[in-house]
Amino acid sequence: MVSLVLLLSSTYKPLPDSHKPLPASAPPVSWITIEQAEGRLQQQQKPILIDLYTTWCGWCHQMDRHTYSNKKVAQYLTDKFYTVRIDAETRASITWKGKTYQYDPQYRCNAFAVYLSHGQLEFPTTIIIAAGEEPQAIPGYMEPKDLEMLVKYYGEGDYKTKGFDEYQRSFHPSW
Repeated sequence: MVSLVLLLSSTYKPLPDSHKPLPASAPPVSWITIEQAEGRLQQQQKPILIDLYTTWCGWCHQMDRHTYSNKKVAQYLTDKFYTVRIDAETRASITWKGKTYQYDPQYRCNAFAVYLSHGQLEFPTTIIIAAGEEPQAIPGYMEPKDLEMLVKYYGEGDYKTKGFDEYQRSFHPSW
């Protein structure tokens, strides 16, 4: 997992100045709440992808505009994941697996964000929760080509049979 974080962390790029609205033709990712995702897991097992963001984060807005608005990304996420978007600074209670998480003034964010990111609060952070697994947090902005390998590793179920290093060596991007 360390190599996964290092690989994806190395894609750092400076934030462009423009804050253009999403293109009108962009297919939306269907974001649901974590509680809804937990309920849907009772009917069909799929990994959960969580976009952990803040309202002030420029890179979070860039991922909305350039990654999550990408047609191939949106379609793949819709087909293979339950997609959840969580504002790390929400003051609303969040319930997951029978535990309720509240806003934590010490961290200035919701305790669920601290749990998901293992205390490493960086934004944006993409979190994958596969069935029966602990959350895997991958911090930083990712373009569609960067996100592809990660989501396909989990979306196709390869995480069950291969380490990420082995998967990475054999991966052939198509986006």
